[in-house]
Amino acid sequence: MAKDYITGKRTRFGNKRSHALNASRRSWKPNLQKVTILENGKRKKVYVSARTLKSGKLNRI
Repeated sequence: MAKDYITGKRTRFGNKRSHALNASRRSWKPNLQKVTILENGKRKKVYVSARTLKSGKLNRI
């Protein structure tokens, strides 16, 4: 479910590094917001990232 409808951004995985360079797994999740958009003349509720909202890449109702 954690996927941006427009750009396809998903959760990213990597290592958390301590000062001693010990590695443990962690994740970075996109800042997803549920918004209503207009697609093909119909309303649709989708999840988009905050960055996509700011960029104006969609027609929001």
